[in-house]
Amino acid sequence: MKAIANFDFSPQSLDIQETPCKILIVDDEDRIRAVYRHLLAGEGRLIEECGTGQEACHRLEERDVDVLILDLNLPDINGLDIMEWMLHQHVPTAVVVFSGDESIDSAIRAMRHGAFEFIRKHGDPQELIDTVARVLHRRRIEREHALMTVRLEQSERLHRFLVEQSPDFIYTLDKDGLFIFVNGRVQAMLGYTREELLGKHYSTIVYPDDLEHARFVFNERRIGDRASTNVEIRLQTKTRGVRHFENRTIVTILSAQGIYTANGEPTDRQFRGTSGVARDITDRKKAEETIAFQAFHDLLTGLPNRILFKDRLGVALKQAKRKNKRVGVMFIDIDRFKLVNDTYGHHEGDELLKCFAERSRSCLRSGDTLARQGGDEFTVLLPDLGNGEDATVIAAKMLAELKRPFKVAGLDFFTTVSIGIALYPDNGETPEVLLRNADIAMYQIKGRGKNGYLHYAPEMHSGHSMRLTLEGDLRQALESGDQFELHYQPQVSFSQRRTIGMEALIRWHHPRHGLMMPDTFIPLAEDTGMIVALGEWVIDRALCQLASWRSKGFTRLQLAINLSPKELERGDLPERIMRRLDTYAIPAAALDIEITETLLMHDAEKNISTVKQLRNCGLRVSIDDFGTRYSSLNYLRRFPINSIKIDQSFVRDLNPDKQSSTSIIHAIACIASSFDLRILAEGVETEAQRQMLSGLECDDMQGFLFSRPLAAAAFENFLTSGGFPALDRATATLM
Repeated sequence: MKAIANFDFSPQSLDIQETPCKILIVDDEDRIRAVYRHLLAGEGRLIEECGTGQEACHRLEERDVDVLILDLNLPDINGLDIMEWMLHQHVPTAVVVFSGDESIDSAIRAMRHGAFEFIRKHGDPQELIDTVARVLHRRRIEREHALMTVRLEQSERLHRFLVEQSPDFIYTLDKDGLFIFVNGRVQAMLGYTREELLGKHYSTIVYPDDLEHARFVFNERRIGDRASTNVEIRLQTKTRGVRHFENRTIVTILSAQGIYTANGEPTDRQFRGTSGVARDITDRKKAEETIAFQAFHDLLTGLPNRILFKDRLGVALKQAKRKNKRVGVMFIDIDRFKLVNDTYGHHEGDELLKCFAERSRSCLRSGDTLARQGGDEFTVLLPDLGNGEDATVIAAKMLAELKRPFKVAGLDFFTTVSIGIALYPDNGETPEVLLRNADIAMYQIKGRGKNGYLHYAPEMHSGHSMRLTLEGDLRQALESGDQFELHYQPQVSFSQRRTIGMEALIRWHHPRHGLMMPDTFIPLAEDTGMIVALGEWVIDRALCQLASWRSKGFTRLQLAINLSPKELERGDLPERIMRRLDTYAIPAAALDIEITETLLMHDAEKNISTVKQLRNCGLRVSIDDFGTRYSSLNYLRRFPINSIKIDQSFVRDLNPDKQSSTSIIHAIACIASSFDLRILAEGVETEAQRQMLSGLECDDMQGFLFSRPLAAAAFENFLTSGGFPALDRATATLM
């Protein structure tokens, strides 16, 4: 908007109510001035005094005195001379002469010099009081009139300014629909100058398809509340481009616009034309479309979100009920997606999601809907199915399409999906039930090894409910603390034929389900946050057992305990572990904290700080399952760890007849050597694997070849009578 140079919109005068009335009393007698002050005192009046004419003139030069009470006979200057001076100086003060001179000539001369009133001192005092009140009233009216004049002038200037500088297109049409006024905004909005539009019909700027609709607005005759408002009309620019406008008050205003001419009675009014305002809402329309899209679509993939999917599913179910058709709902989860995020970052994960959405959409029919529920979960709506096998065909097609690799960080990445399928009306009749049942079926296929699809069956629901029951049982088990047991798997040095340590592994003696392995309840504990309390139990019980073995002479054993990422997030972890070590009088170096390789990549800076605190306390730290998460060697260099454990998947692949099977373990061994780290291979089950590991200079091992995880008593027996004792020969002889 252009600005008008030197245009002042500030108020030109103060409100009369806010300014006190100033009265100046000029008399050479102190007693009389005091009497005047007392007589004229009142609320909103400020009274001042002067004893000489010189003082009075000096005060009047400030030009803020409303009423002057003037005695003509002053010791230095005659009162009439003061009035003469006021006329020449244009002092805007009302003068009331209050004099002891009773001659008529003095009164006449005073009135000729501009006095408001001539009052004799020996008269009634009330006359002076009333006269001053009249003067002040007149002064107030004069000031109000002056203020009103200034405001009217300012309002007119402001009105002209607002019309010309308005961001809206303001126009006036005559009764034939020809423009007789347009403001300057029209050129910026439509490209026409004033001269090009004045005298032209309004149809010049209306999009042809909207002419019939626009005719009622541009020929509006009504006024007030019944006039057209907010009517959307498409206007075209000088170059015939289309703009969307919203008419804001297409009204006829008699007093302001002069649209009607009144001749006598209101019924004699003559229609003169129409006035209106058009506002460009092109950007608003685009914004509304964007907001509407964002409200119902996933911004990353452009797919419908769960809100839009649920709405479409509801519509499809109503149509299926009328047509007696089936509707399929698929719940899809990308397998191993977390691995991509943890290894390569969220950017590569987002790219994978977009590519997955594009490929999956190509497997569907034109009327199907693919939606993103959130994270790596997607849903598919399959309307108008003839039978349940149609959904199976589409699921199989999606699995086949995903056999081609995705590009992740420039590398080929193979991923699979787990698909749960629910059908209407077989597996539910509402969107909520169908989605829930498809979700349950998806989790069932995940539990069976992933990479497949499965139709919902009623018995799955009981399994889903079992998880909730198991969660409650786990809470009760943690409260009682007597349902868990630790088993210990030996870690041996083969060259020394000695047990050097053990890994503590938890077992749950469930009252109804019997002995449960960690993989059946540890994920549940992590999901519900109970893993922290469970970890506390493991640390306390394992250290208590280690203290017992140390008292029996097994002082060279190292205890390995796995820590969940949630436990590592707690800032007081080092202090809590050290307190328990002090309780059981165990040196810090006897405890080996095992963390997963994922922690190298997730919130690395914070975890590096925590690991440093553990190491500074004297604890040992190892990386478990090393080599499965593609961790950065830079992070490995920065983490102050002691050892790495080679994952059992690499050990399992060792084959004497296949030279390449040792390449990964050889690389890990070289990395460990360069970083001066100890390595330990887990999952050693055969003598052939043991020999190959020894040939790769990996001497520390753990696995079924040496022993399964054992209860405390059985493990102690292994330490004394097994092939890998933990006591020195001298100590064993003494025992």
